[in-house]
Amino acid sequence: MQFKLKTKQLGQGMMEYVIIVALIAVAAIGVYSTFGQTVRNQTAGLAKEISGNDSNGQITAAGAASDDSAGRADTKKGMGDYNVKNNQK
Repeated sequence: MQFKLKTKQLGQGMMEYVIIVALIAVAAIGVYSTFGQTVRNQTAGLAKEISGNDSNGQITAAGAASDDSAGRADTKKGMGDYNVKNNQK
């Protein structure tokens, strides 16, 4: 009888782990939806700088995308509103 009780507890721990991983994934999707353009521009600028080229265009674009994300964060309340703006680009 103790064996069955222990198995139930092990399954419960695994389910809690799955729920936590799912919540982290949803949060990561939300963050990427909001700041994805900024991260892409910063990565492109970094790649250009490493290759020895000028990255002023990417730095400016990253700043503009960051300002746009901050503005949307101040005015919009749902993630659907963020995705509408991101899908237009």
